[in-house]
Amino acid sequence: MTPQSPIGILDGNTLEELARVICGDEHLYYRKGFEIARFLEHAGWQSVPEYDGEYRREWTLARLSERRETPTDLEMVLLRLADPREYFDEPEQLPAVVSAVNAFLVHEGARLENPGGRPRLVACDPSLNFPGSQGPVELRAAMTDLIKNDDMASLLQHRLDEARTCYANGAHVAAIIMLGSLLEGVLVHVVQERNASLLGRTSPDKVSLDTLIKTCHDAGWIGADVERFCHELRKYRNFVHPRAEIREAHAPDRDTLDMCWPVVNAVLNDLAESQPEAP
Repeated sequence: MTPQSPIGILDGNTLEELARVICGDEHLYYRKGFEIARFLEHAGWQSVPEYDGEYRREWTLARLSERRETPTDLEMVLLRLADPREYFDEPEQLPAVVSAVNAFLVHEGARLENPGGRPRLVACDPSLNFPGSQGPVELRAAMTDLIKNDDMASLLQHRLDEARTCYANGAHVAAIIMLGSLLEGVLVHVVQERNASLLGRTSPDKVSLDTLIKTCHDAGWIGADVERFCHELRKYRNFVHPRAEIREAHAPDRDTLDMCWPVVNAVLNDLAESQPEAP
């Protein structure tokens, strides 16, 4: 294992979860037995035994357990799971796989990322529970439920993933700014796709976040409580300008971020619930 690797010898339960994700099911990218062996080879493993017809998960767990004392091999597997080249036939599966892995890998003090399609494994604080996974405002909506344009939905999902990375590494101001950017991107595209006339003569590139929040509330797409707290997040988003932070004389911390994140979850949930039915 290289000194930079964030993982050591993985817990047995972690290996079981890893085997589950590699195999896949009706909710995650599914691999047949021979495809699992090929996956391990694509990850960079040498001398992978031929799949012998055993139950997929048991066979996969056995292969992982054999290399438990070689974290480098397990790191290769994790990185391959976050590699877009593994999902040419179903690219939309990648975010769900990465999210499933991170749900258990966080307890090992690590996290998968794939910025720009370049998978990497980074260290994170295992005591952190990523916002949106649980809590008073659990995220129930997927970006593809809200945004019809696949490229934009993917980009905005990437912004959300980057905000989680900032959260995990204590970059609270950066995470809040990223959430504000995400909020603006989601709202402007929702308005464009649902009723662009609500923007009047204002270009989508020029409309303010303040206007977008009010427009979506007036249209009945987000609730009054959500609108109110959106404006608080908007003020913190303005900290992208250092002078704004100086004027406020307040440095956002983890508690600030923990208050901002549920606002974004609530917006996405409200937008999903108010999605017009397809004609």
